[in-house]
Amino acid sequence: MTQHPAPPLPPPKERRRLREAAALTQAQLASQVGVSRETVRAWESGRTSPRGRRRDAYARLLAQLAEPAPSEAAADGAPAPVAAGLPATAPVTGGPPVLAASPPVLTPSQSTRGEDPERGDGPGTGRETGPGDGPETGRGSGPEREPALLPAVAAPARTPAPLTPDQAFDALYAFCAPALVRQAYLLTGRRELARESVERAFQLAWQRWPEVAVDRDPAGWVRAAAYEYALSPWHCFRPRYRHPEPPPANASDRALLDVLLALPPPYRRTLVLYDGVGLGLPETAAETEASTPAAANRLLHAREAVAERLPELSDPAVLHQRLAELASAERLRAARPPAVRGGSERRARFWTRAAIAFTVTLIGATALTLRTAPTRYEPPVPPGETVRGVPPRAAPGPLSERELELRAKLREETVTGPQRLVPEPG
Repeated sequence: MTQHPAPPLPPPKERRRLREAAALTQAQLASQVGVSRETVRAWESGRTSPRGRRRDAYARLLAQLAEPAPSEAAADGAPAPVAAGLPATAPVTGGPPVLAASPPVLTPSQSTRGEDPERGDGPGTGRETGPGDGPETGRGSGPEREPALLPAVAAPARTPAPLTPDQAFDALYAFCAPALVRQAYLLTGRRELARESVERAFQLAWQRWPEVAVDRDPAGWVRAAAYEYALSPWHCFRPRYRHPEPPPANASDRALLDVLLALPPPYRRTLVLYDGVGLGLPETAAETEASTPAAANRLLHAREAVAERLPELSDPAVLHQRLAELASAERLRAARPPAVRGGSERRARFWTRAAIAFTVTLIGATALTLRTAPTRYEPPVPPGETVRGVPPRAAPGPLSERELELRAKLREETVTGPQRLVPEPG
């Protein structure tokens, strides 16, 4: 029986380049091939190689992504395939394109890793692979399905105009803000603080937009800023956050939120990133500024703490589903992108004017000091000296102990002693 040769695959670096050139995240490509995000990361790093039907699907997908761009295809008179239903590249004028971040997460109907909840690919099972995916082993495999490929759609002949910075920022905000508000709510348990954290993070991103626009993961940049603001210990000194907010109406949601808030902030952040957002362990460690073993220990301790109080959540897949349901149960809405940009610009103007006022005040104080300071050296008065036997003029000085006693005695006698006789004129 003759076996067909396996389709060729490009080198690992070329695989990653083709995916980034098509503005696809690892989670989106994994959902198209039918594997997990960790498996795609292993394929792109060269640690493992696909096999079987998934190798064929992966090879066809890469071949489709390697086809000419829309502009080249239009020049040749042939249509070019584009990814339908996926976020397109949002180029910024004057710099490289801003790629869409990881998909919005923490929704009960869709996992952030591009996995099908019915297959048992929960968060925390980030190494779920098929039977022919190399040495990686999953913690619960489901029925194998035929991978879905990207549909080819004829693109317009002309190249689309590049987006302005305002349009690129609004696209990033609309894509990431709803999910970030839910994630911040899981970290803080406060609805208003969650909205404020996301708004402040995007305001900071707009102030540093040239830096964020060229970042490899703009959504991760904003997420890190939102998490840092949400977990800041200084919020306890603000009057508006001294009293707790009303808990969720559902008893199970209240129990889960109490368990999350009882965890230390680093453990809580690690649990939300890995089991909620769906990041891999190295990415979670990098975002929490910890080593990979430290992040793994935090994750294990956090899961143990949750399973100790809520035994039904010992399975990572169930925990991910419950986190998604808890975050989606609250009606959390983010502000509009123009309002966020306007607030960022007002804040920047305020601090700029404050810095100018402080500088002017400092210059004025310096000028006043220079104006009133002496312009020449004034030596101190030297002590008196004896000249030709004439002693120096006595000057008032400190009294000795004997003189102090005598002064005190005279003052007492003046008050209590006999009255003096004063002659009167005749």
